[in-house]
Amino acid sequence: MDQLDRRIIAALQHNARESTSKIAAKLGVARTTVHERIRRMEENGTIAGYSVILNSPEDAPRVQVIVLLEVQQKETTRIIKRLEAYPEVKLCLSINGEFDLLLSAEAPRLEDLDILVDDLAKIPGVQRTNTSVVFGRRIDRI
Repeated sequence: MDQLDRRIIAALQHNARESTSKIAAKLGVARTTVHERIRRMEENGTIAGYSVILNSPEDAPRVQVIVLLEVQQKETTRIIKRLEAYPEVKLCLSINGEFDLLLSAEAPRLEDLDILVDDLAKIPGVQRTNTSVVFGRRIDRI
């Protein structure tokens, strides 16, 4: 993958429905170049698919937190199963370092997330949590 492929991917992440002609014009290359590179990236699995991102209603603001969990290693699988029951938890990543799991959670109110974090700390095997409130999204390719 070269710089042009990365720029094409960035354009598709911004708007996957944009025509190859418009992408080509923005990048200053031929339409056929963009078309062939997209086809190649689809075939080799670099582009695995396209999806729809639903917009939240304007009157439904969401608060997001990042929660780091330190867990007993032998309890990790059971803890992750418990986390699946919380609809506020949108993402769970296994990480290295001081903490073992990184969670992204969202709810309409900060108070809801405060209750969530308290509940997470009570899960057997969770040794420690560290929570940060997200002020804003600077780059969002999801």
